[in-house]
Amino acid sequence: MQLDTFTEGGLFAPGRIAKTLRTTLEEVARTVGLGRDALLRSERVHSPKTQKRLREMVEILNRVEPRFGSALIAYAWYRSEPLAGFAGLTAMQLVRDGKAAEVMEYIDAVDAGLYA
Repeated sequence: MQLDTFTEGGLFAPGRIAKTLRTTLEEVARTVGLGRDALLRSERVHSPKTQKRLREMVEILNRVEPRFGSALIAYAWYRSEPLAGFAGLTAMQLVRDGKAAEVMEYIDAVDAGLYA
């Protein structure tokens, strides 16, 4: 995925993310651990917290998309596949808990062959 698919005016655009992933704004908000208003109210969309959470999800999807061949399948993985070593939590659950860095480290370790 190209980052410009998800951005508009230099910011991550929730509407573009939802359209690309064929879901709703409410679902995107839920998958990054934000309230619905964070993606519906302009001043909240521009907030550093909202932009950080959206960026983290997009970065994770970009890292795993080549494995799955599609953004939609990468998104399904993000939402539903338990990660080894994280007590059965998914990438989505970890991002919602503020642990996106751990997810990215896990992906990097898998890419390096440290996990099977």
